[in-house]
Amino acid sequence: MTAVNPPVIGRELVNPPADGISNLRFSNHSDHLLVSSWDKSVRLYDASANVLRGEFMHGGPVLDCCFHDDSSGFSASVDNSVRRLVFSHGKEDVLGRHDAPVRCIEYSYATGQVVTGSWDKTLKCWDPRGASGQERTLVGTYAQPERVYSLSLFSNRLVVATAGRHVNIYDLRNMSQPEQRRESSLKYQTRCVRCYPNGTGYALSSVEGRVAMEFFELSEASQAKKYAFKCHRKSEAGRDIVYPVNAIAFHPIYGTFATGGCDGFVNVWDGNNKKRLYQYSKYPSSVAALSFSRDGRLLAVASSYTFEEGDKPHEPDAIFVRSVNEMEVKPKPKVLP
Repeated sequence: MTAVNPPVIGRELVNPPADGISNLRFSNHSDHLLVSSWDKSVRLYDASANVLRGEFMHGGPVLDCCFHDDSSGFSASVDNSVRRLVFSHGKEDVLGRHDAPVRCIEYSYATGQVVTGSWDKTLKCWDPRGASGQERTLVGTYAQPERVYSLSLFSNRLVVATAGRHVNIYDLRNMSQPEQRRESSLKYQTRCVRCYPNGTGYALSSVEGRVAMEFFELSEASQAKKYAFKCHRKSEAGRDIVYPVNAIAFHPIYGTFATGGCDGFVNVWDGNNKKRLYQYSKYPSSVAALSFSRDGRLLAVASSYTFEEGDKPHEPDAIFVRSVNEMEVKPKPKVLP
């Protein structure tokens, strides 16, 4: 009997969420995968074993999640709450609340704090070690120019992307005001921001099929390196159809990155050499979220309709985990003329 190869798009995880997938993230310690969903759940999977390890339900849809350690994490919900979820003990704490839905959440290993961004136009920092009393967990509240859409951390640096195309860059050790206030170099609404693995800048994607590559250093030489490129588009009958770029994920070893769009495609890019390295076969629905495992061997893909065309029949929400081949993500050496 011939061996059946896994489908090109990857292995589908069992027991997927029952509604749209808002985010997924691999652990820094194992192949555990944390998934948040509009079905009000946060689920913990063992992606290698294809097993659902645990689930917590919330009072509203969950818009983001992140790991604390291998068996616990944090969640950001439409019910305005910020929670810590301990899967090993089936226990949860409410760290605190915002005045509107919480859109993004990050855990800083550098400071031991949780950072949340909300549609109430604030950032909040929390100390989860004081979780027995909400007054003790809140470290600070920081006003933002608009609703927070995406956050990314590298060491002590925090990048905050909001509505109105604002980008604020903070040092977590001094949150009193941003180190830099910027405007997105893309003309349309920001979807996702992710810091480079080497800490020198960030990639930012928009709803209009583009990604901008930006640098923190304000010197002329650094700023001369920034650029933007078009992606997740197609030409049909002579006109350009443009899709939102929902997700950006950097490869932890090579520093190349994957983008996922509402066109159902995942592309892998070499940002330094300004080249596309690979395009994976089309997924059944919009690519809502992406994450590489800690060693870069696996890529988790959320195939989940993001309602960019309103309510319409769509494929079931699913999570695919694919094995990553080195040739898909490793920069190709430059060929000298």
